[in-house]
Order: sequence, then C-alpha cells, then structure tokens
Amino acid sequence: MANKNNERRWSVSSKRAAGYASERKNKVHQHGPKEGKELTDYEAGLRSGYLQAQSDHAGLYKYKKALGEGKSKAEAKKISRTIGKKA
Repeated sequence: MANKNNERRWSVSSKRAAGYASERKNKVHQHGPKEGKELTDYEAGLRSGYLQAQSDHAGLYKYKKALGEGKSKAEAKKISRTIGKKA
C-alpha cells in the first residue's frame, strides 16, 4: 500500500492553472494541508509565475505550429498572441 505522502502530485496543466487562478483571486489556499489559510505574497507570486509560464508555453506552441503549416513569421506571431483555440 502506497504512502499518501509518497505519491506524486500531478494534474493536467489547465486544471492546475484554474486552481491557482482561483486561489489568487480569493487569496486563500483551497487545497492541501494549508487549506483555508491566507496566501502569502510569496505564494501568490509563485502562482502568478506558473500562470505566466503556461501562457508562454501555449504561445510558443501556437507559433511553432503555424510555422510548420507554412505561415510567415509575422502571421505565426499574430496567431501565437491570440487567446483561445481558434487561430
């Protein structure tokens, strides 16, 4: 039987980002041992950084995909900056 504290904590990036965004908005931990306690400025900053990294990753993915489809660099840049699934 696996120890609960020894298990890897993993979630789909979009679900983790949604949880972090919700925690930042409410300024309170919503999961884990600190649930219900107020976020420190440091913890809020970590969540901001994670959310920014997710956005950066999505933009780079869209940019490279557009280049692979034969679009110009200018077109690919414009596509990479759009929010959502439509390009």
